[in-house]
Amino acid sequence: MKALILSGGKGTRLRPLTYSGAKQLVPVANKPVLWYGIEEMVAAGITDIGIIISPETGAEVQGKTGNGEYFGANITYIVQEQPLGLAHAVQIARPFLENSPFVMYLGDNLIQLGELRYFLQQFSQQQPDALILLRSVANPSAFGVAEVDDTGRVLQLIEKPKVPPSNLALVGVYFFSHLIFDAIANIQPSARGELEITDAIQYLINQEKQVLAYNLKGWWLDTGKKDDLLEANRLILDTYLIASVLGEIDAQSQIIGRVQIGAKSQVINCTIRGPVVIGSNCHLENCFIGPYSSIANNATLIDTDLEHSVILEGAKIAGIHQRIIDSVIGQRAQLTLAPRRPKALRFLIGDDCQIELT
Repeated sequence: MKALILSGGKGTRLRPLTYSGAKQLVPVANKPVLWYGIEEMVAAGITDIGIIISPETGAEVQGKTGNGEYFGANITYIVQEQPLGLAHAVQIARPFLENSPFVMYLGDNLIQLGELRYFLQQFSQQQPDALILLRSVANPSAFGVAEVDDTGRVLQLIEKPKVPPSNLALVGVYFFSHLIFDAIANIQPSARGELEITDAIQYLINQEKQVLAYNLKGWWLDTGKKDDLLEANRLILDTYLIASVLGEIDAQSQIIGRVQIGAKSQVINCTIRGPVVIGSNCHLENCFIGPYSSIANNATLIDTDLEHSVILEGAKIAGIHQRIIDSVIGQRAQLTLAPRRPKALRFLIGDDCQIELT
């Protein structure tokens, strides 16, 4: 069994963050989203992993993730020169996948940790030609959508339909036998100019191959938008954060609830109310850090109130006298000096920005 993780694309929904980096490397609870998928594969017993990368961000993904040794895996990188669809990504990965059954995982998706192992067991035991995961959503037009009959049999799959036949969206995790390659060879690009994985699975259905569908019971998030990224951060912190303090905390500071603080970080005259994760080599002074906040390595926060936000590596926030909420601040961004205002502030700030509020 092998795994194929997709980490290409342009990340347009997370701009400006993704103008300068891969969306799959944006951190959730101080860990790149992509890494959760890799760790889930290894935990399920899959260690031979291919990662689809783009020419624009592939070097960054490789540099950050490495050859897989850190995860106990063997990682092979496969360049997709143009974003020509999920099925195209599978097609170009055939030399890596060979005829092995495999799981395909969208690298900017998160499913509840531990669920992958259960569905892998179902796939291994029943050996269908494909196994898909479904989840009811409020906006099915934004996803691939499944139509199923009363017995749960999949009748039809449609990619981002204007008039959805159901509210059952395809979760970004798929299990395939080698027959998916024949299916891809028999489909044509969609109106979007892409080889759609939904069309390939539909071909299998039309050929009366065995396609199983399971409803995902745990949570699932596509982290391609700011609010989804913040929700993923909240869920991970709420569910999996383990409290530990390796940095220095002065006597005037107060730590409440589950808080993780990395080595060489300094906390001076601050109140931190968990769940909160703070990376290594950070400096926090005269701050209130509220629940569901993640602060990455080498960040500096001075005279700042923060809650339900993600601060990326090397960012600096100083002198902001309004509470910052529901925000994502990019790597090395600087946000400084604001007068007092009556309302909270919300931001999505890309890497290397410098913003002064007046």
